[in-house]
Amino acid sequence: MKNPVAVLLATTALCLTANAFAAADPARDRQSILAMQGDYTVDFAFDETVLLQPGYERQSAMRSGGDETVIVVEDTPTRIVLQHILVDAKSGHVTKHWRQDWVYEAPTRFEFSAEQTWHVRPVPAGISEGAWTQCVYEVSDAPRYCGTGRWDYTNDVATWTSDLSWRPLPRREYTRRSDYNALSVVNRHTLTPGGWTHEQFNTKVLRKPDGTQVELAREFGFNDYQKTTEIDFKPARDYWQTTADYWAKVRAHWDGFLSQAPGVHLKTKVDGMAMIIPLFTQASDIQAGKPVADADIAKVFAQWVEKAPPEHGVAVHAGK
Repeated sequence: MKNPVAVLLATTALCLTANAFAAADPARDRQSILAMQGDYTVDFAFDETVLLQPGYERQSAMRSGGDETVIVVEDTPTRIVLQHILVDAKSGHVTKHWRQDWVYEAPTRFEFSAEQTWHVRPVPAGISEGAWTQCVYEVSDAPRYCGTGRWDYTNDVATWTSDLSWRPLPRREYTRRSDYNALSVVNRHTLTPGGWTHEQFNTKVLRKPDGTQVELAREFGFNDYQKTTEIDFKPARDYWQTTADYWAKVRAHWDGFLSQAPGVHLKTKVDGMAMIIPLFTQASDIQAGKPVADADIAKVFAQWVEKAPPEHGVAVHAGK
C-alpha cells in the first residue's frame, strides 16, 4: 500500500509543476488575496474520511460557525496581512481571531517541527518562484503553520493551493485527543461569488521520537466564508482602530524569532493561555485608555518565549 502522505506530496508537486507553465501574475494574485477582506458569516465543518489504522474508529464530525470580519493590516506589492476578528451578533462582544500573512516569493517560512516548536526553514527556489507563502497565526499572534503555492485562474476561478506542510493540532482536537500530535496538510483557498472558501486536506499523524510516523486518518475541512450585511461589525472595527498599534508591537516581538533561523519554542502549555491572557488583558487596558509600556509586552515574551534549538538538513515538506 502506498504511503498516502507521499502520494499527496507527489500530487502536490505535479500541480506545482503544471502551474509553473503559467506566467506568474503577482498583481492579479494581490487582488485575489485582498478580495478576502470583508464581513462574513462563517461555517466550519470537519469530517474524518479515510481510516488508516486497524481498529481506529471514525471520530464524530465537527460543525460550528460564527460572524467574522477580515481587515487589511498591511498591503505592499509583496506582502499582505489580514486580521480576522469575531463578533458575537447578540452581545457585540469582540474576539481577536486568527491572522494570515501572505508573502510573494518568500525565501523562508516557519514549520511546526515538535511540540510547541517551530523552526524557520528555507523555501527552495523552485517552490517559491512565482508563489505566495501564506502563514497563519494564533489569536496571540503565535505561529501555527505556513504553506507555499501559486494562484491558479483556470476557467476564471481564483484558487490558491499550498504544498504539503506540518501544523499543530487545532484547539478542537488537542483538548480531547492524545493519540496523534501533528497534522500533515494541504490548504486550498478559492474565491466564490458569495465570498471565499478554505479547504483543508489533513492527515492525522503520530510523530514518534525515533523519527517514524503513524498515520491514523485523513480529514477534510471546509470553511465557508459568505458575505453578510446582517451583522454589525462596528465593534470589531472600533476594537482594531484602538488596539492596532499595540498588536503591531506584539507582531514585532514574534518577528524577532520567526524572521530568521532557528525559530521559536514556546514554554507555555499547548493551549497557549499563559500568553493569550496577559496579551488580551493588555489590549483591553489599551481600549480602556490605560497605558501599556513596551516593557510590559517584553516581559510576557521573556517569560514564555525562547529561540528554538538549532536543526540541520531538514526538508521543508511534510512527509519527508
